[in-house]
Amino acid sequence: MPNSLFDPLVLGALSLRNRTVMAPMTRRQSPGGIPTAAVASYYRRRAEGGVGMVVTEGLAINHPVAIQDTIIPNIYDPQAIEAWRRIAREVQAAGAAFMPQLWHIGGARFKYPIVPNAHLATISASGIYHPGKVEGLPATQADIDEVVDSYGRAAQVAWEIGCDGVNIHGGHGYLLDSFFWTETNRRDDGYGIADRTRFACEVVRECRRRTAPDFPIMLRFSQFKEQAYNARLCDTPQELEEFLVPLVDAGVDIFDCSTRRFWDAEFAGSDMGLAGWTRRLSGQPVMAVGSVGLDNDMIASLHRQEATSAAARLDVLDAMLARGDFDLVAIGRALLSDAEWVAKIRDGRAADLRGFDRADLDVLT
Repeated sequence: MPNSLFDPLVLGALSLRNRTVMAPMTRRQSPGGIPTAAVASYYRRRAEGGVGMVVTEGLAINHPVAIQDTIIPNIYDPQAIEAWRRIAREVQAAGAAFMPQLWHIGGARFKYPIVPNAHLATISASGIYHPGKVEGLPATQADIDEVVDSYGRAAQVAWEIGCDGVNIHGGHGYLLDSFFWTETNRRDDGYGIADRTRFACEVVRECRRRTAPDFPIMLRFSQFKEQAYNARLCDTPQELEEFLVPLVDAGVDIFDCSTRRFWDAEFAGSDMGLAGWTRRLSGQPVMAVGSVGLDNDMIASLHRQEATSAAARLDVLDAMLARGDFDLVAIGRALLSDAEWVAKIRDGRAADLRGFDRADLDVLT
């Protein structure tokens, strides 16, 4: 069983008991945007189960078209803020760090039939959800300014209530990512593809301005999109370096490198994945994620009723972690179905693991 996974880690102001992280996973269990006692228990149980850090599901920032459903939790309603303050304390008391993910869904909002503020148009970089699919409107300068401010206010809330940092969602085809991807950014202003990280950099700088110099800021990015699993932001290491450098300069402390399979090689000529390349080229700590512990593809598992293995390829994971490809490992579906996944792996109880079952998506176990 892995050894490196359970080494402690200090990253600036962030001190973790091990390298495991609860990956952000949308749960839709917060009526009116307010996390319930069940949501609090759900996060606390993962901390009690040994995880080093909890990253929450995406929390809506305070922008009228940020989110697709009123059961997505937010981080601006006073009741929600107080609930997250309590949840952060409970998770930290159980030994884990706590980091909310900040979310603006962008063009993906159109997929849902009933959305908050339905009279307002969805926004994205160019009003394009994917090639051939025009939806909503290109974000205006006023929209961009409002979103930057909303991210900053959300980060300030997280800092004020005692969270251990924030995770900014910049992947999966959502708002920030629509500026990153050539297929969805057709702008001819200062936010066009030639300066595709400008918007995200402004968000990071505003989050830093409203918090503290040592408050950890993590940025999630991905090559794949929900609407295009074969999408690529960067086809070469040089392109990836050009993408990362402005974000580092803006103040990103940790990169959350979202992939479908952590073990997949990113570029020809090397077996390193996206996280490994990001660490090498940026010089910053990174988090790997993608089917950790599972023996089948993400999409396949979401359409299968039976449970799947939760201890696959852990030897590969440990080898990659030990050689320095990444610093943190985010566990998603395996941890969603088994709150004690970390403790069971740590203690050599893999035979006791409860494999991922898609039925668990509908409940808070």
